[in-house]
Amino acid sequence: MGSRRKARECALQILFELEFSPDHLEEILKDYWAAQPVKAEVKEYATWLVEGLWQHRAEIDRTIEQASEHWRLDRMAMVDRNILRMAVFELFFEKTLPPPIIIDEAIEVARKFSGDEAAIFVNGILDGIYKSLKQDRSDQEEKDRNPDKKEEEK
Repeated sequence: MGSRRKARECALQILFELEFSPDHLEEILKDYWAAQPVKAEVKEYATWLVEGLWQHRAEIDRTIEQASEHWRLDRMAMVDRNILRMAVFELFFEKTLPPPIIIDEAIEVARKFSGDEAAIFVNGILDGIYKSLKQDRSDQEEKDRNPDKKEEEK
């Protein structure tokens, strides 16, 4: 198993704990790493995921809720919800991995921790978010290339 996959699995376990004690991020991280001997790069990436996701949770949750038309976040399985959160955080902020790899990794983590149906669910939600992000970026690039068009629209 690669370091990033292991880091995502560690982050998922930390996020699970945070669901029950959302105000104790630093304490949960400290206790988790004290009990989990892992390579430095695993710890570093997992900590980056958890801290970043936790900081941007409101925006990430809005994005997931918009993409999951018939599912409220609080009705999703806790594991699935946190896998989605990690993947959306990576889609927003991880600039070294292509989005399809981020999505594939989330699907594999979902399959391992929640089953095949969860993997399908996660794939569907993330695919919609990815398409929306691509469209938003494409629209922004078009506006950046044609600044006069923005003026005409006013």
